[in-house]
Amino acid sequence: MGENTSAENQLPHQVFSVSIDTNPRSGSEWFDDDGRPKRTGTVWTASAHIITAVIGSGVLSLAWAIGQLGWIAGPAVMLLFSLVTYYTSTLLSACYRSGDPITGKRNYTYMDVVRANLGDVKVKICGFVLYLNPFGVATGYTIASSISMMAIKRSNCFHKSGGKNPCRMNANPYMIGFGITEILLSQIPGFDQLHWLSLVAAVMSFTYASIGLGLGIGKVIENGKISGSLTGISIGTVTQTQKIWISFQALGNIAFAYSFSMILVEIQDTIKSPPSEAKTMKKATLISVVVTTLFYMFCGCFGYAAFGDLSPGNLLTGFGFYNPYWLLDIANAAIVIHLVGAYQVSCQPLYAFIEKEAAQRFPDSEFITKDINIPIPGFRPYNLNLFRMIWRTLFVVLTTVISMLLPFFNDIVGLLGALGFWPLTVYFPVEMYIVQKKIPKWSTRWLCLQILSVACLIITIAAAAGSVAGIVGDLKSIKPFQTSY
Repeated sequence: MGENTSAENQLPHQVFSVSIDTNPRSGSEWFDDDGRPKRTGTVWTASAHIITAVIGSGVLSLAWAIGQLGWIAGPAVMLLFSLVTYYTSTLLSACYRSGDPITGKRNYTYMDVVRANLGDVKVKICGFVLYLNPFGVATGYTIASSISMMAIKRSNCFHKSGGKNPCRMNANPYMIGFGITEILLSQIPGFDQLHWLSLVAAVMSFTYASIGLGLGIGKVIENGKISGSLTGISIGTVTQTQKIWISFQALGNIAFAYSFSMILVEIQDTIKSPPSEAKTMKKATLISVVVTTLFYMFCGCFGYAAFGDLSPGNLLTGFGFYNPYWLLDIANAAIVIHLVGAYQVSCQPLYAFIEKEAAQRFPDSEFITKDINIPIPGFRPYNLNLFRMIWRTLFVVLTTVISMLLPFFNDIVGLLGALGFWPLTVYFPVEMYIVQKKIPKWSTRWLCLQILSVACLIITIAAAAGSVAGIVGDLKSIKPFQTSY
C-alpha cells in the first residue's frame, strides 16, 4: 500500500498522461473515438475504392445489354439503376453510426449495420447473400480476365499468321495464372493497405473504358451510320422466347454494373472525420455514380451504335482483330490489371468476416490468432497469419475451379447482378434507414420506400430467370474444363 502511495506521489504527471493516451475518446491525434488508429480516408480515396469496384468487367457487357433492350429502354434502364443505386447508397451511409450521425457507435461492416438495426434473424439472411456474392464476383472476374488475356494472345497470333490461323486456345491456363496472382495479393491483410491497389485499378478502368469508347466512336464513323433499333435485337435474329429471356438477362447485366453496396460500409470506415463520415460518403458516392454512369452510357451506347444486333457480350474482345491491334492489347491488359485489384477489393469483406468469426470462436488457437513477423529489407515487417494464408488460398482455388466449370461471361454476370442487387443494394438499406430514422409505418415516406423495394424485387426475379435460362442453354453446348476460344 505504501509503495502505491509513493509511486502516485512521485509520478502524478506520468500516471495522468497515460490515462489520456489510452482513452479512446480523448481526441488523441493518433486514435479515433473508437480507439482504433486515426482514419485518413477522404472523399477521393473513397471514390477511388468505389470506382475500382464498380467499373469492372460489368462495363464490357453493357453494349450487349443495350443491344437487347434497344435505344429507348437500354439507356433509360441504365439511368434508372444509377439513380436507385445512388439513393439507396445514401440511405446505407446514413446507418454507418447507430443513433447520432456524429458521435454514435460505429458499425464497421455491412453485417454490423444490419445487426444494429434489424436484429439477428435478418443478419443471418444478409450474411448468406452478402458472403455468397464474393464467390460469384470472383468467378466473374476470373472469367473476364482470362478472356482478355486470350484476346491479347489471339490478336498477336492472328497478325503473325496473316489471318490464316484461327488461333483457338484453352481458357484454363489463363484462369489458373490469374488465380495464382490473386493468391499472392490475397495476403494483403485489409482495406487500409489496399489504397495503392485501388488507385492503380481505377486508372486501369478509365484506360480500357476510354479505349473501348474511342474504338466504338471510330467504328461508328467507319460505318457511316448508327446501328441498332429503338426496341433492340430484332425477332428473326432471335426467337420471341429468346428475346424475352435475354432482355431479362440484360437487366441483370446492368444491375451487376452497379453492384458495390456490399463494400460501401467498409469503405466508409476508412474515412476521417470531421465532417461526418456519412456526409463525405454521400459526396464520394455521387462522384462515383456520376462518373461511372457517364462511362457506361458512352461505352454501352457507342458499342451498340457500332455493332447493332451483333453487339458482342464482351465489347473489347468483340472488336476482334481490328487495327490498331496493339491498342486493343493495351486495353485488354488494362482490364486484367484492373480485375486483379477489383477482385481483392470485392473479397475483403468476406475475408474479414471469416477471420473475425474464427478468432472469436477459437481465441486460444495460435494457428488462427498468432501473427509471425517476417522482416522485409527496406520495408516494414510483414505479419504472416497461417490461418489467413491457408483460408484465402483455398477461397481463390475454389473460385478458379468454379470459373473453369462455368465459363459463361454474360450469363454469370447477369445472375450475379440479379442475386445481389435487390437484397444488398435496395432491401436492406431501405429497411435499415426506416429503423434508423424511425419512419412511421404506412406514412407517405414509408410507402414510397416500400414501393421502390418491391419494384426492384420484380426486376431482380426477372433478371435471375433470364440468366438461369442462359446458363442452362450454354451448358448444353460447352463442356466444363474444356472451354476454348
